[in-house]
Amino acid sequence: MTSGDELALTLAALSNPHRLRILAALSVGGRNYVSRLAREIGISRPLLHLHLSRLEEAGLVRSQLELSTDGKALKYFEVCPFHLELTPEIVASLAPTLSEKTEK
Repeated sequence: MTSGDELALTLAALSNPHRLRILAALSVGGRNYVSRLAREIGISRPLLHLHLSRLEEAGLVRSQLELSTDGKALKYFEVCPFHLELTPEIVASLAPTLSEKTEK
């Protein structure tokens, strides 16, 4: 983390059980496309897209659009390597870089 805002974004992305399940599924099963991932996790595709957007915004997953053999566009997602260490000292060092924006 290089700023308090990045830390806040990452923690917000990790604060939702659906997003933790998505990260776990991608970590264990590897890259996957939205329809299959939605079936595996048991949530709707629109809800999955919402959560994947938050994870991607935080830099925890990345996506790639690919064409299947039958010409369908499939959006694949995979986990980005990350390591999160959180200590009071890290929070104190990043706190001065927090902007004044509030969460939506």
